[in-house]
Amino acid sequence: MMIAFLAALVICLLLVAHYINGQNPRPVNPDRAGEVAARIAPVGGVYAGDTGRAAMQAAQEAASQAAASQVAYDGTTDGKTIYDKLCHSCHTTGVAGAPKVGDHADWDARAAQGEATLLKHAIDGFTGKTGVMPARGGNPALSDEQVKAAVDWMMDQLK
Repeated sequence: MMIAFLAALVICLLLVAHYINGQNPRPVNPDRAGEVAARIAPVGGVYAGDTGRAAMQAAQEAASQAAASQVAYDGTTDGKTIYDKLCHSCHTTGVAGAPKVGDHADWDARAAQGEATLLKHAIDGFTGKTGVMPARGGNPALSDEQVKAAVDWMMDQLK
């Protein structure tokens, strides 16, 4: 009889606890909306054929125009200044096959191709057997005149 009384008491206490717990609002996680959005966000984009290609080209053109509207190094056309701020990182040590400034062994074959070819490779970029030259030295804000000034300064170091 005692066991039946204790079992009934436990059941009553459980019902009271359940009722009291139901009266309290559940805590709200303020990060829940962000967590849900992150969980259901797409993993990647979809390539949509010509439509996607057009969007990618438009984005590249917009980035190029934005870079072109900026003026690199306050518009200076001093070749040494441009070399010191940008070109030295590769052309001093020969990174990625870059010809070292003043080194005839590195420059003579390139110089033999002519100034127009050197300038084209510096402006448009070049990938060859011996190395890689990023377009405009990796700074799209450089003007053609600034690139030419830097190339001319490096060629003057061979004299």
